[in-house]
Amino acid sequence: MPNRLAAATSPYLRSHADNPVDWFEWGPEAFALAAQRDVPVLVSIGYSTCHWCHVMARESFSDPALAAYLNERFVAIKVDREEYPDVDASYLAAASAFSEDLGWPLNMFVTPQGGPFYGGTYWPPEPLLGHPAFRDVLAAVSDAWTNRREEVLANASGITAALAGYARPTGGELPDSFFPSVQRLESLEDQRFGGFGAAPKFPVATVLGFLLDAGGAALARRTLAAMAVSDLRDPVEGGFFRYSTKQDWTEPHYERMLYDNALLLDCYARIGDTPTADGIAAFLDTTMRLDGGAFASAQDSESTVDGVRVEGAYYELSAEQRATQPAPALDAKVLTGWNGLAIEALARSGHIAQARAAADFLIEHHVRADRLVRTSIDGVASPAPATLEDYGMLAGGLLALALATGEVHYAVVARRLVDDCLPSFQVPGGPEPLLASLGLALETDPSEGAYPSGISALANAANTLWLLTSETRYRTAAEQAMASVAPLADERPMSFGAALSVMVALAADPVQLVVVAEHEDEVTAFARAWRRAGSVSSVVTAEQAREFASAGFDLYAGRTAHDGRTTAYACREFVCDLPVHEVGELRLP
Repeated sequence: MPNRLAAATSPYLRSHADNPVDWFEWGPEAFALAAQRDVPVLVSIGYSTCHWCHVMARESFSDPALAAYLNERFVAIKVDREEYPDVDASYLAAASAFSEDLGWPLNMFVTPQGGPFYGGTYWPPEPLLGHPAFRDVLAAVSDAWTNRREEVLANASGITAALAGYARPTGGELPDSFFPSVQRLESLEDQRFGGFGAAPKFPVATVLGFLLDAGGAALARRTLAAMAVSDLRDPVEGGFFRYSTKQDWTEPHYERMLYDNALLLDCYARIGDTPTADGIAAFLDTTMRLDGGAFASAQDSESTVDGVRVEGAYYELSAEQRATQPAPALDAKVLTGWNGLAIEALARSGHIAQARAAADFLIEHHVRADRLVRTSIDGVASPAPATLEDYGMLAGGLLALALATGEVHYAVVARRLVDDCLPSFQVPGGPEPLLASLGLALETDPSEGAYPSGISALANAANTLWLLTSETRYRTAAEQAMASVAPLADERPMSFGAALSVMVALAADPVQLVVVAEHEDEVTAFARAWRRAGSVSSVVTAEQAREFASAGFDLYAGRTAHDGRTTAYACREFVCDLPVHEVGELRLP
């Protein structure tokens, strides 16, 4: 049996390489073989730090007898949801027809033409608490395919048609007040332990960012303070775990994700909690940073302690004890979008060297003339196409770094990435090709989980470009995109924190602060720390200002240091006050 996963660009797929299951990677070959053999396809979707994915791999996919049965009656495809998020989104939407209890591993049974007709998540090797055994599920699906084919095909056809009608919302208007959304979030606060709701407890960093932007800072600060001293945060290495299984923040689910820690770094830096922010930055630098400067996507929840593999045991050890044990494995694939979030947070919080190293790596290895690479590992690029979140998040990170360093080339690359997706907010080349050929590609999904959607990320970057260039097409594109999301965001603020933050920025009276200086002083320190929704702040030398202006960033045109002194310009939609030299002379909201 060929080992098709050994050279995969996904560590998750590589972890299944030695299974007796005859796995295929996502691609047309598996579907063609299924059509030739006239058998259904099992599309099994997970990710490297997924606990129950590991469990099912050990219990079922490593079982030779079960694997032989699976190989005989199905063609099996293994997918990393972080590598192919569009594939995951389509089949997850399809799975909602069968169950409300969704998650990963996601196991979908589909026709050789890709049409989903049954699915679920984790199935145990033996019947347990009302859950059928995985072998029994396989047998039932195989029987239905053999003996009730018309019913199966009708089911697949109906679900595929429903997916085809799943479109991005249209219409709507940007809200004129965010007070109702803040009130809804306040009503969800856990008054006893902090955070929102009961168990499980997630950090919901995008929601906290919105609260800091929209007049809910007190709630955000309470939540951040509770998390900083909870079991959700690793006191040794400084990083945050993905969520806690208990309402009081205890018993974390121990994987550590790049996106959570990037977004939380930004929040803690904003509220002035320097120890927690610096702890996250140190965790990113010492644990998540890979050779070359980019960041791994996640660290596993399971580890081997004293020869026993168990979830979370490593994190119960002291620093000295950890030094004697192997650290939990990293998912070392470099995801463009998630690295963009890290670059943005590090740049804004003053960790410039870390941000620059990651940005330089991505520009060299992921930003190509013909395409943007979504993910790579060990220098090998995945064939998976980049998504809207990759374009938007990387553009946002590069713009933040350009503003922090005064280096225009980061802004130039960011502008190119945004331009590639405008005006329709679609990635170059369209949706994932195989998914599109199967009729399963969804319109760009506006919903948000633990991090911004591609629509929110790109709209945020586009609005920043408007503030820097004066080109109204950027502002118009951002407004139109956010107007389509606004009705959903208003109803469900817990699920649209990043989108609401972009809407706050679009509704704000924008201020553009440019400081031209040849050395650091009180004015530059103020400008670097000043932050307001819908505004930008930049410190540049006179030469850097000329470079920005020459590259088409109109905000910097004519910005010079008068008489060799640090000179600050406070502008509102490109109409500027007279230049000043002292912080106290600035007229800022």
